[in-house]
Amino acid sequence: MSKIRVRFAPSPTGPLHIGGVRTALYNYLFAKKHSGVFILRIEDTDQTRYVKGAEEYIVESLKWCGIEPDESVQNGGNYGPYKQSERSRIYKEYVAKLIASDNAYYAFDTPDELDNLRKEAENSKTPFVYNAFTREKLKNSTILSKEECEKLIANNTPYVVRFKTPIDKEIVINDLVRGEIKFNSNQTDDKVLFKSDGLPTYHLANIVDDHLMQISHVIRGEEWLPSLPLHVMLYEALSWKAPLFAHLPLILKPEGKGKLSKRDGDKMGFPVFPIEYKTPEGEIYRGYREDGYLPEAFINMLALLGWNPGDEREIMGVNELIEEFSIERVGKSGSRFSPEKAKWFNQQYLHKMPDEKLALLFAEELKKHNIKSDFSKDIKICSLLKERISFVSELWNEAYFFYKTPDNYDEKFAKKAWKEDTAEIMTDLMLLLNKIDQFEANNLETKVKEMIAAKELGFGKVMTPFRLALVGAGKGPHVFDIAEIIGRGETILRIKKAIEAFGNA
Repeated sequence: MSKIRVRFAPSPTGPLHIGGVRTALYNYLFAKKHSGVFILRIEDTDQTRYVKGAEEYIVESLKWCGIEPDESVQNGGNYGPYKQSERSRIYKEYVAKLIASDNAYYAFDTPDELDNLRKEAENSKTPFVYNAFTREKLKNSTILSKEECEKLIANNTPYVVRFKTPIDKEIVINDLVRGEIKFNSNQTDDKVLFKSDGLPTYHLANIVDDHLMQISHVIRGEEWLPSLPLHVMLYEALSWKAPLFAHLPLILKPEGKGKLSKRDGDKMGFPVFPIEYKTPEGEIYRGYREDGYLPEAFINMLALLGWNPGDEREIMGVNELIEEFSIERVGKSGSRFSPEKAKWFNQQYLHKMPDEKLALLFAEELKKHNIKSDFSKDIKICSLLKERISFVSELWNEAYFFYKTPDNYDEKFAKKAWKEDTAEIMTDLMLLLNKIDQFEANNLETKVKEMIAAKELGFGKVMTPFRLALVGAGKGPHVFDIAEIIGRGETILRIKKAIEAFGNA
């Protein structure tokens, strides 16, 4: 296989949807699998739809995901510029070649004239298409003389350049995902290649850039399938070898019908963008990063939306994904997005995360609650609680009682825990705890169980009010683990406070 060079080429017209992130991811995995090059190219030829800040958003999103390009606007490379608006002088040469070889032509029709033709066609219920069957009835260089065209151009008459689609040409493409695809050129209109503003359209710029950047494989979403015959014909018209194509399936709505959209996220309460996006008007859209997802979990989830490793594995780090990835295992059908599955992936990664790393993340949550804590204590707490959470932000709700003495008690649980003789039992427990030399969970459990047996008490008669005193509710990990972490003094203080609050019930 020759040198693999792939690209992700978004337009800065708004935030990067997770479908776009998945396209970038598959290109990245494919490049790394084959020791190739992954390029980020910004396709900003459509200035009418350009959104300020969108390019920066794309770059930051990919960086958060760990999808780092080898060549880009930021990283440079030998095939730049990597922004199409900075390559405008390049495209004119190829427009001229296409016109000279009779594969493209000047069209001087005004937008109003074309709108009128569309309206007339609509009224007669026959769609208007600018193609081989209509072009000779319109205002373009296929019917105007060379002199007439030169005069119009000299007079600064606005024009576009259109591709001259051949009649009844069969186009056969072997797509790496979909197999053999056949098109007939009669189904294709004469697309605009060069606009009146002096910039190329996506179709021309895309082909020229892919050729000059030596792109070996074009891996993109299936929404580009209708453009495929034009792109293949452009390669032929310029006498260039086309790259190999792979068109990826859609990411579908949670119910399985239709493409996943921002509206689905708004309606069902989940993000569809990798990181938070703020529009120029100030409107804010949620992101996976801000919702507390780990980038590794997000990427793992996305990788399996349309591809599988051929076995039952689901948790796969990026190195494993690179090693296993193949275009052949990308499915043809769309993949249904599941918000619950996305949470599950995050949960799995949190469970596997080293306690020290999780404690560092938890430290940010503790700051929000103005808690100054001992890091070694935080590590122990994270170790006890990480199996209970799907997001780091949930840790505080599971751990607050390690940092604050209860100032109120769950009424329903207190009624269950505290009986007439409970104050006396808790007083005896305090006396015992005060005498124990080694104040650690296993030893505490042994000594307290000995006391329970000696006094012939039910286990729940001691442990339920003990939990109430330490936590204030019927929740939390093993009571003896809590006692060890908060320490002897705090444990006894909390038992005293519970006795004062409930007395002899």
